[in-house]
Amino acid sequence: MRSFTAIQRFDHTVSTFCLSHRFSAGTAKIARAVSRSGDGPLYLVIGFTAWWLHEAVGFWFLLTGLTAFAIELPIYWVLKRSFRRARPSQLPAFITPSDLYSMPSGHTAAAFLMASLLSTFFPSLTLLVFIWASLIGISRVLLGVHFVSDIVVGAGLGLMCATLAHSITFDLYGITGI
Repeated sequence: MRSFTAIQRFDHTVSTFCLSHRFSAGTAKIARAVSRSGDGPLYLVIGFTAWWLHEAVGFWFLLTGLTAFAIELPIYWVLKRSFRRARPSQLPAFITPSDLYSMPSGHTAAAFLMASLLSTFFPSLTLLVFIWASLIGISRVLLGVHFVSDIVVGAGLGLMCATLAHSITFDLYGITGI
């Protein structure tokens, strides 16, 4: 219980630092654009584009991605409803979140899931996609809708689901992605 208090204190300190300076509104404009790049529809576009550009590998990337999101979304909702952690309050929020709870960050989970799959199937993109996923997580804190620990749990969830989905598609179809 003591460690949870320390984590909560850390979370509130970081959020206060990120959201209580005179540059917060300007930073939020950039953070909003970064965050929007992690909205769900883009992932379908990436999947179908990969399939179109790289037929065989792209198809297995798309199949593995769909499997990963089929695993991730129910787990995300169960965790969200189980933790019921309130979003940051008494600090500015620069967007209106889609629900009341913050743990885990769904945007971060999806971004790290996609980054993991992209790096597995298209290794030359690894550095770029993990920087992008990290920026999405950071943007959620800078927008005032998540704490740092929400981002860490979301990233872990995304990585876990991508790994599990890749294992499932490999076991079922003998696909390694490369």
